[in-house]
Amino acid sequence: MHSGERGSKSFGALLRFFRERAGITQEALGNQVGYSKSQVAMVERGERFPRGQFVESADEAVGAQGALLVVADKEFRTSGLPPWTEDYLAEERRALGLHVYQTQLVPGSLQTESYARAVYASNRCPTLDDEEIDRRVASRMERQQLFERKPTPSISYVLEESALTRPLGGAATLKEQLHHILAISELRHVEIQVMPHHREVHAGLTGSMILLETDERDHLAYIEGPSGGYFVSERPDVGDLFGKYGILRAQALTPEESAQLMERVAQEL
Repeated sequence: MHSGERGSKSFGALLRFFRERAGITQEALGNQVGYSKSQVAMVERGERFPRGQFVESADEAVGAQGALLVVADKEFRTSGLPPWTEDYLAEERRALGLHVYQTQLVPGSLQTESYARAVYASNRCPTLDDEEIDRRVASRMERQQLFERKPTPSISYVLEESALTRPLGGAATLKEQLHHILAISELRHVEIQVMPHHREVHAGLTGSMILLETDERDHLAYIEGPSGGYFVSERPDVGDLFGKYGILRAQALTPEESAQLMERVAQEL
């Protein structure tokens, strides 16, 4: 759930009412829902929106019998995204640095509406209905604000060439997508590189990753798979991932060479 960077005073007041009625302290509630005492307090003051499974867990913990769920549904616009994705997007919205290595698809933050719709329409197990696809596409399009945000974040991508040649959604959709990436690559704070097919080995063969520099200047990595995602924040693991990404950038085509490759692919469609 997400409503900008702030929460809801109405939801917070209701949470506090049920918590106090149940005789549960902020610290005790935090222990049950995976939040700190200060984070629970921020939600109650309307200074923080509840992420992940907070609402569901808190509703059960304080005996609200669904009241928190009803208010949260009205106060926070739901995207239909999994909780782990919502947690990641909350970090992306305020990150000072974003660095992405992607192997299969164009990263979500770079996708056009047509391409994003094709991605979600191809989803199986479960197959998404039209309403769910619309919600997820709208949420994905909101991520484009990343490129205009202040303060300006430092952004880079390393994309496998295969992700830029797969005609997902058809040739016209891919061509539009490539032109969009080229336009984004012209921004001064964005660098986009391609890992070419002809390179036999490189540092990213173990899979995709997203690296973040948080608003507190900490380093954070996010790894997502078919059934969930998780953050990596402890050393040496997070340091190893940042080191791996640095090697990837050195092994990939330069931004100028990458733009030329994408232009050629688009021309051939």
